[in-house]
Amino acid sequence: MIRGTIFAIKRYALHDGPNIRTTVFLKGCPLACSWCHNPEGLAPQPHPLWSGDRCLGCHSCIRACPRQALQFQAGSIRRDPDQCDGCGECARICPARAHEMAGWQSTVEEVMAEVEKDRPFFDQSGGGVTFSGGEPLLQPRFLLALLEAAGEEEIHRVVDTSGYAPREVLARIAPHTDLFLFDLKHLDPAAHRRHTGVDNGGILENLHFLASHRYPLRIRVPLIPGINDDPDHIRRLGELVAALPGVDAIDLLPYHHSATAKYRKLNIPYPQEQLRPDDTRIDALVERLRQFDLSVRIGG
Repeated sequence: MIRGTIFAIKRYALHDGPNIRTTVFLKGCPLACSWCHNPEGLAPQPHPLWSGDRCLGCHSCIRACPRQALQFQAGSIRRDPDQCDGCGECARICPARAHEMAGWQSTVEEVMAEVEKDRPFFDQSGGGVTFSGGEPLLQPRFLLALLEAAGEEEIHRVVDTSGYAPREVLARIAPHTDLFLFDLKHLDPAAHRRHTGVDNGGILENLHFLASHRYPLRIRVPLIPGINDDPDHIRRLGELVAALPGVDAIDLLPYHHSATAKYRKLNIPYPQEQLRPDDTRIDALVERLRQFDLSVRIGG
């Protein structure tokens, strides 16, 4: 029985591929984007989250913790990361859900049972299932089994990926994928490494591989103020995408602050908390891309 780790299933998703979709978020990501909107999906293993505003002060979690990793200090529950093994007992016992687990193990059958519940929406709208993350290609065996299971049920399949994976993994996944949403962060190697922690050479090679083999592909670009939204970078993006065979569309995903609360739950600093969305420039960027005969959409 093939098992994997997921951290969310989102129903009635309208921005994760065509029409009404169910999005399954696979846990773990090899990138560390400084603007990441799903920080709970970065680590490959399940781990606890903490919402102090929900805490009742009952100390049930402290008594229940088998590793004695929790203490009450300065009016709040503190977790010792060196002692915590992510067993989830605190989340199971907490009456107020101040403790939650980010991620859980699931089988292909369990995931598909949830996806199948939305079949009426797929049939009516022409939607389907999207596998996102994290980075879904980081769990290739699990992802492939999910794609095959969805294909057997004739459910439209989308993989939302950064493209950071070995070529052989992508080659195994591609024939079972109806559409790739390919997220391009930055074209400059040094800037990409600085803001995501990894090189973009393999990513661009994988992009050309998918395009050259005419696998259905849509490019998505998160617009991060001061990082990748300058006119020169947008021009380079337009040149790249316009030259890809079979690709004539690009989605721009404006930056927003929706992840701030997630970082607080994880008790980690948000690297880009000082950034502010700049909607005033988007129209100009769209026009610049349209000069390359590309269909441009705001949002996914």
